Amino acid sequence: AGAIEGVAVVKTIESGVIHPTINYENPDPLCDLDFVPNQARKLKVKRVLSNNFGFGGQNACLVYGAFEE
Repeated sequence: AGAIEGVAVVKTIESGVIHPTINYENPDPLCDLDFVPNQARKLKVKRVLSNNFGFGGQNACLVYGAFEE
């Protein structure tokens, strides 16, 4: 699953299309995060954080970034 997620985040950096959080209908008024609700959004993406959690405490976090000269 982590490898597939890695491909997905690299494609997000390349295309600039941020995938939505689907069925997000009742936002918490106390949480002011932008969850990209229900519809994809096109933005310039420089870096993506990918978290993976496994059984027994096997956790990993990778930061992917676009190459800049």
